[in-house]
Amino acid sequence: MSQTSKAPAPPAVSFVTVSADNAGQRIDNFLLRELKGVPKSRIYKLIRGGEVRVNKGRIDATYRLQEGDVLRIPPVRVAEKPDAAPAEMASERIQVPVVFEDDALLVVDKPAGLAVHGGSGVSFGLIELLRAQRPQAKFLELVHRLDRETSGLLLVAKKRSALTALHELLRDAHNIDKRYLALVKGAWPDEKRNLRYKLFKYTTADGERRVRVTPDGQDAHTVIYRRKLWSDCALVECELKTGRTHQIRVHLATAGYPILGDEKYGDFALNKALVRHGLKRMFLHAWKLQFAHPLTGQPLALEAPLPPELAAYVASLDRTNKED
Repeated sequence: MSQTSKAPAPPAVSFVTVSADNAGQRIDNFLLRELKGVPKSRIYKLIRGGEVRVNKGRIDATYRLQEGDVLRIPPVRVAEKPDAAPAEMASERIQVPVVFEDDALLVVDKPAGLAVHGGSGVSFGLIELLRAQRPQAKFLELVHRLDRETSGLLLVAKKRSALTALHELLRDAHNIDKRYLALVKGAWPDEKRNLRYKLFKYTTADGERRVRVTPDGQDAHTVIYRRKLWSDCALVECELKTGRTHQIRVHLATAGYPILGDEKYGDFALNKALVRHGLKRMFLHAWKLQFAHPLTGQPLALEAPLPPELAAYVASLDRTNKED
């Protein structure tokens, strides 16, 4: 007589106490790592619905964990782990250039098209890739984010003390000089212009981050310097005085000069035409960083030149204008 196998027990509520290594993280990012395989939209829904609780209280997705916090995580069916994690499979194929590294800090030149972390349909991101490539590393955490479509300098902490110090540094824009290069639609008219539009960040039903200008939004300030001008576009340098989500993209679009290739806030018809002319991505690049080392206090000045595909497009603009 054959025996019938018992059905697996349903998942139960779990309680997790936050360690010192996880303190300082946003709860949404922590859950993305804790609940591997669960879509980002589902995680945001759990937070909004109060199913995830911290110290028995409701929180929002921006809450930063503190050491000793007790998290209530509801039962969620997690996708079975594949034989080889996607980041491990890609670790030999994708090499991310290292711009600076010491015992506390890692600065890389992120390529466009690579998300900073997995989730929301993305099987892995840069941080998972770095962890797969450095299995001996005890601690690797993102200090800040870059949009998936943006290339350039990205800070990764190798120690909790460095992460905490860098987060403190980033709270005051006067402590860190962040410069981006962007190619915008239209002939930018000014050598220098200050853009100040208040920004409101929200999340769509599927977990996508979006930003709009509203009178009651957060203060945001970008300084724009014109670097090169053509008849129908301009290369500008963007200095961040605040660090809001999608700040440069929304500020430039609101000013009437959207970034070429921007699929969220740009000129969609123009973007399609630009693909045929060789621009197949958003032209936004995190170019320069200047700040004091979080542990030693030594000044650091780092730079990542335009990636080949963007440099080639600028060269094509120069050739076209010479021919005209």
